[in-house]
Amino acid sequence: MTIARPPRHAWAILALALVGVSSGGPLLASIPEVPPMLRASWRLWATTIVLAPGFYAQRAWVTNADIRHGTLMILIGSGIALAIHFAAWTWSLDHTSLAHSLLFVTSHPLVIVCAMALIRGRLDWMLMGGAALGFSGAALALLDSSPSGEVTYAGDAAAFLGAVAGAAYLGAGRVLRSTGGMPLFIYAFPVTFIAATILSGISIAIEAHPPSIRPHPLGWSDPSYILPVSAMALGAGLLGHTGLNASLRWMPPIIVSVALLFEPILGTLIGYFLLGELEVGHWTLLGGVLMIAGASILTSWLERESIQHDTDSSGGRPWPHHERPRTPSP
Repeated sequence: MTIARPPRHAWAILALALVGVSSGGPLLASIPEVPPMLRASWRLWATTIVLAPGFYAQRAWVTNADIRHGTLMILIGSGIALAIHFAAWTWSLDHTSLAHSLLFVTSHPLVIVCAMALIRGRLDWMLMGGAALGFSGAALALLDSSPSGEVTYAGDAAAFLGAVAGAAYLGAGRVLRSTGGMPLFIYAFPVTFIAATILSGISIAIEAHPPSIRPHPLGWSDPSYILPVSAMALGAGLLGHTGLNASLRWMPPIIVSVALLFEPILGTLIGYFLLGELEVGHWTLLGGVLMIAGASILTSWLERESIQHDTDSSGGRPWPHHERPRTPSP
């Protein structure tokens, strides 16, 4: 069975989510005096507050019987993956350029397709060619790195770790949102809450906090930080990540991942208007083009494979059709 064609409004949701999520990197980079784990936790705590009303509204549609053990484990795993994604990515923003951080953190299409190939145990020329082109682009982009200075290998590696965790987060969202039919805010709120809690714990345990910064979940309410953090919660959080989770109802993770490859371009442009910085090396530019081309080939390979995706054939669905709310969830 071929993959169902996503409806037009799904593409509109994905486009708006892409714009929203692209603003996250520049906004995080705009408050470098805040330690990275605390900075990331503030973004997620603020997003949790924004998501709470939607969760409360949709919670009335769901019975306790719907929250099965397997579903709970996937939710927890998704929260852990989201925490790792933000921890690694935010740290990378302090140790490499904005363009490099965005380039490597959005390389998850390569991760997803390579994982799929390993699971299936078979390769073909299109898969190998796309992956080789993508990783060649990453290697070229690394030529702009140096052991010291703005662009570093450690920062690029941390951003790529964020991509690996981001791939796991998208995969979990696909399982629960499409295959499982979980309502949007029932998924997004607990996952964001779990990730925020983990990042707060890490920040308290390992980071040194300046006297002027309050290291607790509402420390961002200080007048110095409330504007950028609120913008992250509404733009990158609600419009961005929640929009991505909404689009996963109709689209496989690889399509969402390829769309996110344009985040470095949008994010760098937003960074220019927000921070007044636009520094992109020649190798970064060439490598980025090759990475996008490779990921596009991998997407074509996936469509050609026509992965069977029949959401009504699973016997272990956590959200059975007869138990779903009559009012459709977003």
